[in-house]
Amino acid sequence: MPESANVVVANKIKPINKSMMKKLQILFVCLLAALGLKAVELKSPDGNLVLQAEVKNGRPVYALNYKQRSVIKPSYLGVELKNDKDLMSGFSVAGEQISTFDETWQPVWGEVKNIRNHYNELELTLKQAETGRTMIIRFRLFNDGLGFRYEFPQQSELNYFVIKEEHSQFAMAGDHKAFWIPGDYDTQEYSTVTSKLSEIRGLMKGAITPNSSQTPFSPTGVQTSLMMKSDDGLYINIHEAALVDYACMHLNLDDKNMVFESWLTPDAIGDKGYMQAPCRSPWRTVMVSDDAREILASKLILNLNEPCAYEDVSWIKPVKYVGVWWEMITGKSSWAYTDLPAVKLGETDYSKAVPNGKHAANTAHVKKYIDFAAKHGFDQVLVEGWNEGWEDWAGKTKDYVFDFVTPYPDFDVQELRRYAESKGVKLMMHHETSSSVRNYERHMEKAYQFMVDNGYNAVKSGYVGNIIPRGEYHYGQWLVNHYLYAVKKAAEYKIMVNAHEAVRPTGLCRTYPNLIGNESARGTEYEAFGGSNPDHTTILPFTRLMGGPMDYTPGIFETKVSKANPDNHSFVHSTLARQLALYVTMYSPLQMAADMIENYEPHMDAFQFIKDVAVDWDDSRYLEAEPGDYITVARKAKGTENWFVGCTADENGHVSDLSFNFLEPGKKYVATVYMDAKDAHYEHNPQAYVIRKGILTSTSKLKLKAAPGGGYAISIMEVTDPQVLKGLKKL
Repeated sequence: MPESANVVVANKIKPINKSMMKKLQILFVCLLAALGLKAVELKSPDGNLVLQAEVKNGRPVYALNYKQRSVIKPSYLGVELKNDKDLMSGFSVAGEQISTFDETWQPVWGEVKNIRNHYNELELTLKQAETGRTMIIRFRLFNDGLGFRYEFPQQSELNYFVIKEEHSQFAMAGDHKAFWIPGDYDTQEYSTVTSKLSEIRGLMKGAITPNSSQTPFSPTGVQTSLMMKSDDGLYINIHEAALVDYACMHLNLDDKNMVFESWLTPDAIGDKGYMQAPCRSPWRTVMVSDDAREILASKLILNLNEPCAYEDVSWIKPVKYVGVWWEMITGKSSWAYTDLPAVKLGETDYSKAVPNGKHAANTAHVKKYIDFAAKHGFDQVLVEGWNEGWEDWAGKTKDYVFDFVTPYPDFDVQELRRYAESKGVKLMMHHETSSSVRNYERHMEKAYQFMVDNGYNAVKSGYVGNIIPRGEYHYGQWLVNHYLYAVKKAAEYKIMVNAHEAVRPTGLCRTYPNLIGNESARGTEYEAFGGSNPDHTTILPFTRLMGGPMDYTPGIFETKVSKANPDNHSFVHSTLARQLALYVTMYSPLQMAADMIENYEPHMDAFQFIKDVAVDWDDSRYLEAEPGDYITVARKAKGTENWFVGCTADENGHVSDLSFNFLEPGKKYVATVYMDAKDAHYEHNPQAYVIRKGILTSTSKLKLKAAPGGGYAISIMEVTDPQVLKGLKKL
């Protein structure tokens, strides 16, 4: 209704003022909502995605289609409050605003140099008649998916409130194939199960494998990022973005109707969120495409996070490292200095304790790793088990467990600092908290200052075991706030953070780029704990990596764990060639050559790829992808014309017909191909590999085969000196 409109009153025509016009517009929209008519339709910039949002019988509802195919059927939205009127019903539309946004921004580090953030937005303002409360649901529709969140403006009717549950629904259009792990308040370290949605209930019991801390909540509860594929070829991914001051979201499935509903992680007394307006929820995300490669390439979750919070980011640098770690994971060595059954910090006199002879974090041993790092161009050396308290750290829910500053007698902090500096290498700090979060916060500033004083600029933190304060969960609001507090506090000391066992990432690395890595999933360590399924690394990029990079710790060359520890009969479910590929397919600005350094010596020809491969990129191209089967990626190293390609395959192997049209036309490149040998197999011949070298151009074609549980890696170096081409043939 235009502002110049008139209305007849008592047979006279009177002009409508702006205030009256606004009231009539609101009334008109409310009438439409009351009648159940569509309030608004929003399209993605390319028109392929269509969102429909409305208020139906007082309840907000949305639906999502992709190329005229249903992705999310009509699904209800709302928030249930504790001891208060729910924000779920009795609503009418009080306002709607549609806008568009388009920018290009540059991450501090990432898969690409430039990221386009282009979306159309609907701001839907809802009014609850009974309470007079206002709630906004904000929808952002990108070409690759949808993000929506709840916003609670400051208002007298809603100031402080407690969330009992969030009821965001995702109604599926079919019984999709899903790649899922059990819903759990404390761990994501499960093997992914591939099944129909209808089969989740029957498979749940077997999917819940032992862990140091775990709290499954439902026979049909699963975690995000949840990857699915419909029978008609749609790839659908549900996750969340910008998880700040809110509980982590899981999904609970109504397997009769194929409807997922949000399920938040509670606190120790069962509440799921303490809120103070103005405030907002994280974004709930739905990515969709008919091409799996576009799911992997999506930057939707990063785009839904706030821009970088730091003015100076010069101290944040991608890291390639080695470490004193795998020998403890395999059981060859020990984190603990002694075999005492119990210790107390400040009371146990370690100078009088008898060393167990297996302690890996000793000065002489660490120097060997520093030498190796310096010789082969690695940035840092991680050392675990350097500090007092490891004798009884696990499984005791011990409060005062570590102080993060006191070394064991055989670990000379000052000498190692001097030695590392003389070699141009940094040491990486390790802070295992044993999930005594109260204790970590008690010591945090002193621990960070100790790092600064001793030349450390990166820390690997850990949260193994049950949380202290007791009763809290790893993914509740209190812990979510702690993890971010640790990252922000670290930034004050110019320290980068790699948090293990923390909540899974939701793109916060855009805002806080010193959050350079997380584990938060089943990493390589499980290869020494019985092994991971051979399809594991063909799924993780579609699930765990959607929210940010993973410190997966690849590069295990000696796949038989018994070679390190005769009592451990586990083996790495991967060929050696695939271990190289993971440096490309498992994106991270933090990459570890995780094996013991002596295991690289017999394979220095293959180790060359780990030395050469970049950890920061200007461009990334997903060449092939099918979740659970294979992924092939090409990435262009930051500031160069060099490319690296990696392929990871499941237990069936994979054959690639590669085209190199991403290379610059007219240029020649020297390519080194590291591939599985013809008889390679992840179980019985994992170390069989072949290395080929030759010339590539943008018109080149290659057919490469990945063995079962195998893969391949290619380094493609720009030719600047024609002499390097002598004796080489086209591949």
